[in-house]
Amino acid sequence: MGLLTRENTWRSQLIDIVDPQPHDYILDVGCGTGSLMAGLGQREPNAVLIGLDPDPNVLAIAQKKLENLGLGASWRQGFLDDEVVDSLGHVTKIVSSLVLHQTPLNEKATILTNSRKVLGENGSLFVADYGEQRSKIMRTLFRITVQTLDGINDTQPNADGCLPKLIKSAGFHYVEEHCVIQTVTGSLSLYKALVG
Repeated sequence: MGLLTRENTWRSQLIDIVDPQPHDYILDVGCGTGSLMAGLGQREPNAVLIGLDPDPNVLAIAQKKLENLGLGASWRQGFLDDEVVDSLGHVTKIVSSLVLHQTPLNEKATILTNSRKVLGENGSLFVADYGEQRSKIMRTLFRITVQTLDGINDTQPNADGCLPKLIKSAGFHYVEEHCVIQTVTGSLSLYKALVG
């Protein structure tokens, strides 16, 4: 999947956009095996990294991956629900990659709303995910790959371009589609959103 989604390309561009700083507290929602966290930590070892994922097996892989790189992080098993929001305190940046297209529309909205709650007044949200599929070829590729694997109900809102509207509705005042990366699975969009 990494090759099919041009993972190295979008991940390095996302890390550039996030631009981690020494004072940052960065939450990775749906961190998976920690590859994005590893990249962020290598870019800025003094940033505080927090990985959140519901799967304990991938969290164990992520923890080992970062330890092998000499990077520290904290880990939470679960979803970005009210309990996690209450326990986190404020973070400065939230990242999420290839998570939202797999969730029902109401869960997309909940994740984004809870992201806004966790971020401080100068916080930023960064999302890499399937966005609007603007051309016939991208819509076709998306349909025969992502929608075949993940179903149509949860993925179609992304293909229709729902994410910028959902992000704004969650309370973010500035939303930018930073770039669009075409892949053989459809087009991936990188979004940046600011609280203030």
